[in-house]
Amino acid sequence: QVQLVESGGGLVQAGGSLRLSCAASGSTFRINTMGWYRQAPAKQRELVARITSGGKTTYADSVKGRFTISRDNAENTVYLQMNSLKPEDTAVYYCKLGDNPYYPDRGYWGQGTQVTVSS
Repeated sequence: QVQLVESGGGLVQAGGSLRLSCAASGSTFRINTMGWYRQAPAKQRELVARITSGGKTTYADSVKGRFTISRDNAENTVYLQMNSLKPEDTAVYYCKLGDNPYYPDRGYWGQGTQVTVSS
């Protein structure tokens, strides 16, 4: 059974940084694409960043140059380094194992971690 546990969220001032972590159970982590998504109040969940098993990364335009996704296959963990945070980055952030844009209904989600950026 796959379990994903996010951590690292919190309250930060605009311009600050946070590092989110997502630890996955199970042996399939290293072969799966991992994604970070976020959902703000009254908005749809949106892709923030994605990293393939081979390390290829994709970013939403809104976070390019500020956020960095990375993974440690030995630790079954994916990270999201968030710099130069803005109030509009406030959302619940979720990681997803088995993230495939062609099959968005597949994969496993974590429980989410709240990120709040104050102005």
